[in-house]
Formats: sequence, C-alpha cells, structure tokens
Amino acid sequence: MHYRTLGETDLQVSVLCFGGNVFGWTADENTSFRLLDHWIAMGFNFIDTANSYSRWVPGNKGGESETIIGKWLKRTGKRHEVILATKVGSDVGMGKRSLSKAHIFEQIELSLKRLQTDYVDLYLSHYDDLSTPIEETLEAYQQLIQQGKVRYIGASNFSLERLQTSLQISVQHHLPHYICVQPLYNLYDRESFETTYRDFCIQAHLGVMTYYSLASGFLSGKYRTVEDVQKSARGEQVIKKYLNARGLKILHALDQVAREMKATPAQVALAWLIKQPAVTTAIVSATNVYQLTEIMQSVQIVLAPEQLQMLNEASSYENENDHASRQ
Repeated sequence: MHYRTLGETDLQVSVLCFGGNVFGWTADENTSFRLLDHWIAMGFNFIDTANSYSRWVPGNKGGESETIIGKWLKRTGKRHEVILATKVGSDVGMGKRSLSKAHIFEQIELSLKRLQTDYVDLYLSHYDDLSTPIEETLEAYQQLIQQGKVRYIGASNFSLERLQTSLQISVQHHLPHYICVQPLYNLYDRESFETTYRDFCIQAHLGVMTYYSLASGFLSGKYRTVEDVQKSARGEQVIKKYLNARGLKILHALDQVAREMKATPAQVALAWLIKQPAVTTAIVSATNVYQLTEIMQSVQIVLAPEQLQMLNEASSYENENDHASRQ
C-alpha cells in the first residue's frame, strides 16, 4: 500500500481517501459497512466526511454519513486504524455558512457524538465565511486542539487570497494553521488548481486532498451520451459540465491508455491524478464492493511518460482557452 505524509504532520494517509458523501445517500447503512470493511481490509486508512453529508437527500437532516461511520467504528473497534476527517462550515439548517466560534464548538460536539469518537484527526473548514474574522475561527480550532478533540485543521473551497491570509494570521497570532487543502481537481477540472493553487501548496508544504477526483463519475467512461447520463443521480451536473468535445476527447485518451494497461478508464484517471505534483491523496467513493475494488487497483498502475503526455494533451485547457479567445 502507498502512503504519503499529509502536509507537515505525522499523519500517514493512503493515496486514496474514501469520500463519505455516499453514506446515507447512494449507499445505505449495510452497504456502507461492507464498503468500509473492504476499504480497511485492503490497507487503505483515510476516510473523509462532513457534518452536512447527506443533507441534500429528501428526508435527511445532515449528519447521516457521520452517523453511519460512527456505527461502523463502534461495531468494528477500528478507530485506531483510521485517519478520520470531517468538516464544519456548510449550511446545516441555519440558512447560511458559518465558521463562527460558537458554531464550530456546537458542531464538533455533534460530529464527535455521531462518529462515536472523542477526536478527529483532521477538521476542515468546508467553506469560507467572510462574515467571521479569521482570528475567531482559528482561535476556536486552537481550543479544540488543546482539548484533544481535533489533531489538525484543513481548508476546502477557499480562495487563494483567503488561504494565504489565514496562514499569515496563524503565524502572526501563534494560532494553528491549515495543514492541507481540499480542492476540486481531476483530469478534466485542471485549470483552477494548476494555475492558482498548485505552486503555492508546494511552496507552503500543504497537503492536497482532491475531491470529484473522477469528475462526478464522468472519467469512469460510463457517461458518453445523454441517455447514459439520465440514469445517474448526478446526471444533470455531468451533462452541463463534462459531456462536450473536450470531455469526449479526454475519454478517448483514457480508453486508449486503458487498453494499453489492461485497465479501466477510472483506474487510469486516478493513476494520472495521484501522480500529479502537490497531490497527496485523491478522494474517491463507490456504492458497491466491485466498484470499490476497481478503484483501489488504480494505485498499482504506473503510467509511462508517453501515456502521461497523451492524457495531458487530451485534457489541456490551454488549447481550449486559445480557441475561445479566437471566437
């Protein structure tokens, strides 16, 4: 199994991280237990969730994912084998996103209760909160770290400017600093991370946990027509964003490399991603053990330089931008 150090910490995490957004949504409790059992049995140790998962499902209130993970941890007694990440900052019914001290203190207690643990290894600011002073948020995290409820903190969906400012304030006021970021990044969604965040993350020694690592399933190759997409819970998002000329060009390159490697497009897309500079771990999810096993096997794939080049060229956003500027 391949492990990497997450930022400047003592956390050794698997190069794939299980994304718990499916728990309580497209994976019921029993299925979730089987997936988690398989995940740990195969040597992976990183699990990511959030207090808001899976609030978007009709009838859910949020916290369902944490609750399922907590039941699994209690049933198996494997808390010591898991690096556990959860988040705070989403709208969980207040009508707004919040990183206020009061909200963080309230939500960590609810998360720990649902997760049936007394600490989380990584606590992420899910979304930025411009209405709360950065110092207030970091002071809240400082208290949680001192109390042993949180080991490290990270940030997701922050602008580069706000991330830089947060790190500066941490130094100036001797407060905990974000040790990792969680950006949108995959073979299709490259431009934002590569042009804005990547060099800074390397320079600042920040760990990087990519989300939508398979572009909502598009890079698995299962969505090639409108009819394919209409069968999926994420179909509308895929049609609007990925089912276009560039997306199909990427799938063609994935198909070619997959044939050469006797692999699947999803495996090749993940092998490309975890090879990228700055990336520590790629967040992935699955709704059955067969699908999860396929994903896991991506860590064994070593792409040749010419295969990496083919994928880079097929997914290049520079050509797309040049074309758009000539319109």
